[in-house]
Amino acid sequence: MHKEELQQRLEFYRNHLKNNILPFWLGKAIDEEYGGYFTCFSVYGDQLVSTDKYIWSQGRMVWLLAKLAEMEAGPSKYLTLAQRGYEFLKDHSFLPEGNSAFLLARDGTPKEPVPGQGYGISTYADCFVVLGFSKYAAVKGDREALELALRLHESITRRFEGRKFRTEPEPLPEGYRAHGIPMILLNTSQELLRAAKVLQHPSADAVAAWCHRLAQDIMESFISPDGVIRELVHDSKQDDDCILGRYVNPGHSLEDMWFLLHYAIELGEEQREQITDLACRVIEKSFELGWDSEYGGLFHFVDYQGGKPRGELGEFADHPLTKKILEGWSDKLWWVHSEAVYVTLLGYALTGRDSLWRLYEKAHTYTFRTFPNSNPAIGEWIQIRDRYGEPMDRVVALPVKDPFHISRNLILLIELLEKMPLGA
Repeated sequence: MHKEELQQRLEFYRNHLKNNILPFWLGKAIDEEYGGYFTCFSVYGDQLVSTDKYIWSQGRMVWLLAKLAEMEAGPSKYLTLAQRGYEFLKDHSFLPEGNSAFLLARDGTPKEPVPGQGYGISTYADCFVVLGFSKYAAVKGDREALELALRLHESITRRFEGRKFRTEPEPLPEGYRAHGIPMILLNTSQELLRAAKVLQHPSADAVAAWCHRLAQDIMESFISPDGVIRELVHDSKQDDDCILGRYVNPGHSLEDMWFLLHYAIELGEEQREQITDLACRVIEKSFELGWDSEYGGLFHFVDYQGGKPRGELGEFADHPLTKKILEGWSDKLWWVHSEAVYVTLLGYALTGRDSLWRLYEKAHTYTFRTFPNSNPAIGEWIQIRDRYGEPMDRVVALPVKDPFHISRNLILLIELLEKMPLGA
């Protein structure tokens, strides 16, 4: 146990969250007039470039504020701010068919992100509404918020089972299943389950069963025996040489493994050990394949055998995902590295493996050397850098500076370290 280093890290993460990250969001993101939050900032965080509100980030912001309130004893300003976001989404985001819009104007009017494609173009946005509503419901004790989360979750699961899970702005290539879908559904369902248990809702057993089903799907359909997660798996091709069937997203692999580890913690000893061992194998393999040995950091995408993504293009030569993989494979992203820091420390805490400690140290050092904004007046991280660590003014998925990953992982690191025996 590296007690001295971990005690120092606990104070470091507390300070970074309190003095670097939260001042940015509390000072710039709250829309006092219409409700909801501003998240469309420039990559440097020095300009608000749009007052549009992407539901993806609105739901995440509700989660973050409710989680911060959960960490405080007694009345919390964070819960008041979370409630404002919850009410904005409740009043404006839901469409007549029951799912959520993808994009709203500042005042809550739905907007079509792509003309002619409709308002509800991504089930991922629905998932983040469920995530935010669930955490708010649990902390506030709000049964209405839980019921809304459950209703939207039921809609999501119907679309998942019917293969009608829309994934814009990156549509799913025909014939493929995406690891990201059961992955995000597992995390979403875990948060919903916690809320259902807190409020003693009769749906808790059904949601728990759904979590089990999703975890099994991830382990059986996407994790190979050597610990590789291919991001897309074809329905009929076992030996898929298409670039879409070969590529690995190290960040997704790492993030999903702490979802799986959190799932395993709740199981019996034998199952817990088996899943923990599997998850740690994936963590180590993700670093083996994804770590840039020359310049440091994790690549955005790699081939399942390592190196730059490769393979046949075929009918998917012009698919937007193919273009993204080939053009951005060597980029270094903020969220990937914040996830890497947490999951490696979690794996170490659960197993005591020195190999995971070394990966944690590597991830922590690179991440906090590379991503925090050098301007202390801004504080928030620069979200994307090139292979060499230079800032890039490029949209990753949405034109937002997302409030979620850094804050969540700092909170999880703090909570984990507070539970670990760091005293003398």
